[in-house]
Amino acid sequence: MGGSKKKSISQMMKSQELTGRKEERKKGERGREEKRPLRGNIPRIESKEFLAELSKMRSITPYMVASRYNVKISVAKDILEELRARGLVQVVSGNNRIRIFQVAAA
Repeated sequence: MGGSKKKSISQMMKSQELTGRKEERKKGERGREEKRPLRGNIPRIESKEFLAELSKMRSITPYMVASRYNVKISVAKDILEELRARGLVQVVSGNNRIRIFQVAAA
């Protein structure tokens, strides 16, 4: 029988304020991570600078392109697939999940 004693109004207000402060701190600490844009700062695929930068790499993976140009991995896969279709890069190795590319010999 019995149970815990009911808090007074001032005690309930204090506990509400305390939980409110804790939530504000958590929101402030977490912050918001910056999301990657869908089509970030990708240069034109035909540009000489882009191709020169790719030719410096020994192997090219979607992760490398995504991290270098600040885009999603799916966008990087699309870019590499477009380059493969144009004959600028060729598939060296890989499977259905990941492919490793290399700049095609000119």
